[in-house]
Amino acid sequence: MSVLEPVSRETLPKREASPAAVARPVRIVTVANQKGGVGKTTSAVNLATGLALAGHRVLAIDLDPQGNASTGFGIPHHVGVPSVYDAIVAGRPLADVVCEAPESPNLRVVPATIDLAGAEVELVPLIAREARLRKALRTYLSEEGAETEVVLVDCPPSLGLLTVNAFVAATDVLIPIQCEYYALEGLGQLTRNVDLIRAHLNPTLRIGAILLTMYDARTRLAEQVAADVRGHFEDLVLDTVIPRSVRLSEAPSFGTSVLAYDAASRGAQAYLAAARELAVRWSMAA
Repeated sequence: MSVLEPVSRETLPKREASPAAVARPVRIVTVANQKGGVGKTTSAVNLATGLALAGHRVLAIDLDPQGNASTGFGIPHHVGVPSVYDAIVAGRPLADVVCEAPESPNLRVVPATIDLAGAEVELVPLIAREARLRKALRTYLSEEGAETEVVLVDCPPSLGLLTVNAFVAATDVLIPIQCEYYALEGLGQLTRNVDLIRAHLNPTLRIGAILLTMYDARTRLAEQVAADVRGHFEDLVLDTVIPRSVRLSEAPSFGTSVLAYDAASRGAQAYLAAARELAVRWSMAA
């Protein structure tokens, strides 16, 4: 099926709420790329929403001080709102800062506020500073009622302590890559950092998938970049590509995902297809 053919929400693989499903290991996916403007936050918001609409119990964590993912989920993140900062810096239980997302009862969100901007400095003197998010997540996921299958973490466009915390907590890294000239710039450094985290802090971490974004089928450049990425990373690259879409840019200004803003748009259909593909991959790897 072409990624741009209509995909209904019903075609996404769904899981029944059963003890066996709850008992499965939680997949913690860090969405990361130190290059800004590649569709990282857009991908985190819409993949989380797509998975939740398919029946998966999803926890989305906004780890970017800009709070763009929080905006995309329609979650307040002004000063004074309990946020991920309180969990990883102040040691507050993650359950105290989790919010219900308006789009699906299966989706919960941990927002980010501007307080997170100083976290890189405040984390430096703390014990086990690289593992603060992992500790908070482990405690939350062990609590009755958490019932989470997938955690998606949206990282800042940098490789600082916040991103390191996300890598240490994760089982998988999902890398969005824009289909433009500078797509591979810095990607080598990102993969080397993943290798370093695996060697010293999180031996189970792996690059789970690469998602091609901002694909413009009218240009030969986009086709060439996609071919280069697929040639280099092979099966890690999802078959689904995310097209350039005005609706994807408009949705955040309404405080919602593109799936709620315009479910029939090309961008929404592509993210539904990507969510379906990820769910199939994960079920096969389980």
